[in-house]
Amino acid sequence: MNIKSISLITVLLFFHTSMAWAHHGWAWTTGGNIELTGIITSAKLGNPHGVLQVDLEGQLWQVEVGQPWRNEQAELKDGDLAEGIEVKIIGEPSSNIEDKLMKAERIYIGDQEYNLYPNRD
Repeated sequence: MNIKSISLITVLLFFHTSMAWAHHGWAWTTGGNIELTGIITSAKLGNPHGVLQVDLEGQLWQVEVGQPWRNEQAELKDGDLAEGIEVKIIGEPSSNIEDKLMKAERIYIGDQEYNLYPNRD
């Protein structure tokens, strides 16, 4: 391999790692919270994090919830986040609000609060 090939591979690896870090971190969010209340239309829980589709008066939002260990720490069980359940979610939306994408910090099912990030309060 020549130096140009090594440099190109290094740049591509850095870019790929940076993009993954930005997605799984908080860099893509606004830094401020919004509240969303709707009905879960689908839930895919697991690693690297769970994803809910939530119907908010006809608008479909994608909501990232915690990793399995984080949901467990918040005392959420997989059955709590199921299709047809009404949830109130407080979290940070995408910096482009048209994406209809948010990262959940707190989830309410009925009167029960599940705090996924207690140290962010």
